Amino acid sequence: MDLSISPLPTDPTCKDPMVVNCVAYAADGRRLRDITVEEISDVLETPDEWVWVGVREPSEDLLDKLREEFGLHELAVEDAHNAHQRPKIEVYGDSLFIVAHTAQVVGGKIAFGETHIFMGKRYIVTVRHGASLSYATARRGCEQSQEMLALGPSYSLYAVLDFIVDNFFPIVREFREELQELEDEVFEETFKRETIRRLYVLKKELVTLRLAIAPLQDILNQLIRQYPGLIRDEVRPYFRDVYDHAARINESTDTMREMLTAALSVNLALVTVAQGEVVKRLAGWAALLAAPTLLASWYGMNFHHMPELDQPWAYPAMITVTLGICGVLYWLLRKAHWL
Repeated sequence: MDLSISPLPTDPTCKDPMVVNCVAYAADGRRLRDITVEEISDVLETPDEWVWVGVREPSEDLLDKLREEFGLHELAVEDAHNAHQRPKIEVYGDSLFIVAHTAQVVGGKIAFGETHIFMGKRYIVTVRHGASLSYATARRGCEQSQEMLALGPSYSLYAVLDFIVDNFFPIVREFREELQELEDEVFEETFKRETIRRLYVLKKELVTLRLAIAPLQDILNQLIRQYPGLIRDEVRPYFRDVYDHAARINESTDTMREMLTAALSVNLALVTVAQGEVVKRLAGWAALLAAPTLLASWYGMNFHHMPELDQPWAYPAMITVTLGICGVLYWLLRKAHWL
């Protein structure tokens, strides 16, 4: 799986490198031409044309220019510039403002970003911040289906959200594979601190992933049922399909979080059991050493009236008794699995 960031193609007609694409479309779904940001308002004056703009890490000046061209609400533009928003959908007059979180594998680690979407009856603007794949693939897919693109910006909105949700599937699959690997390491005989660290990091990333995908379900549910002036009825079944995908990802995330919690608990239990086994073995050997220690200390008191000390058989008898006691203790401890 290769989700590394690649250089982004930009619209050659746009002088600003932050503008990925700026395209005018006809009402029947035909791609007309690439335009500049300054030409957007001129295109919108034509009743049978609409605009799709994509920008990445825009400056404040560029967002202000887009606000002037599209008549965007200043509060929505301010949110798009800050780029630290929770997933949400808001209505500003006859336009929608949607915030969706994105995820991408960058350098072997999961990085999260945001996409802010402005959608009106005759335009859609995507603003990307942080880790996110280019939506050029989604746009090309729409252009190849002129009949569907004739449904206007609402179908483009579906294509973008579907692209965002589908990009979570490879990440969830990678999380699942890593969880399986960690579960195998948990049941190994040797305790590894690195395994605990990886379990914690994975659980943290799953929580972040859930915070990204769970609110998206509410956004999609609203798009399925509301905003009749902006979302065409023909597009609502497509949003329902994206909702089903988001629900699957959310369920998978919840399941893996529960399995991670169980893995952490099992690891702690196994460590406790291993420590108990070590303590049992130490206690067993201590019991074996206690018998000869007791006898040696008994006969090392140097009392004068100890009749055994004067007998020639005393020393062999003491050695025999000591070995016998140790042998019985060893047999009992082995039978109890303490040694």
